[in-house]
Amino acid sequence: MNDLGGRGGSLLTATATAIVIVAIGIVPFLTPQWVAFEQGRAEATAWTGFSSQQLRTATDAILSDLMFGGDFAVQVDGTPVLKEREQAHMSDVRTVFRGLWVLALASVIVLIAASRRRDRARTWRAIRGGAVGLTLGTIVLGVVGLVAFDQLFSVFHEIFFPAGSYLFDPATDRLVQLFPFRFWDETSMAVGATIIAIALIVAFIAGRRAARTVAALPNPDLAAVPEPGS
Repeated sequence: MNDLGGRGGSLLTATATAIVIVAIGIVPFLTPQWVAFEQGRAEATAWTGFSSQQLRTATDAILSDLMFGGDFAVQVDGTPVLKEREQAHMSDVRTVFRGLWVLALASVIVLIAASRRRDRARTWRAIRGGAVGLTLGTIVLGVVGLVAFDQLFSVFHEIFFPAGSYLFDPATDRLVQLFPFRFWDETSMAVGATIIAIALIVAFIAGRRAARTVAALPNPDLAAVPEPGS
C-alpha cells in the first residue's frame, strides 16, 4: 500500500474517492435536525397521530439506535413504536450503514496510501476521475429517480435487504408513517445534490492540483512516464 501504481492503483484511488464523497454527503441527513425538518414537510405527525414531542421522542431514539446501536424498541406512552418486523428492518438498515462506514474508512486508507505515490499528477487525476464519475452517476440516478422513484427505491432495497423485509403498510406500520414517501423523495434529492456539489468541488481542486504538479516538473513529459511496476 506504500506505492499504488499503474491503472489498477488509479482505479482504486478513483473508487475510494467516490466512496468517501458519498459517505460525507450522507452524514448531514442522518442528523435529528434534518430529519425533524423533513418530517415536518412530510406531515409525519398527521400520519402517526403523535404530538410533536412524541414524534421527536420516537424519531430521536430510532436515530440513536441506528447510529450508535440499540434494539429500536422505543416506546411512546408505554406502547412500542415499532413492531418486531420493523425493528428487524432497522437492524438491517444499520448493518448497511456500518458497511458503508467500513468502506469509507478503508477508502480513506487507500487515499492516504495513494498520496504517497511518486507520480502525484496521476493520483490527482485519479481523484478527479472518481469525483467526475460519481457526479455523472448521481445525475443519471437523479434523472431516473425523477421519472421512476418508486422503482428505483424498490431496486435499492432489493439489492441491500432480504426480499419482502422492507415492505410496510402506511395504514398500520409506524415506520413508514414516521418516514413517509415525501420524506424519502425530498431527502434523496437533497443527498444527491449534496454529493454532486462535493464531487464537483473535489474534481475542481484535484484538476488544479494535477495541472500544478505537472507544471512544476523540470520536464512535464516525465508525468507521462509510468512508474516502476505499472
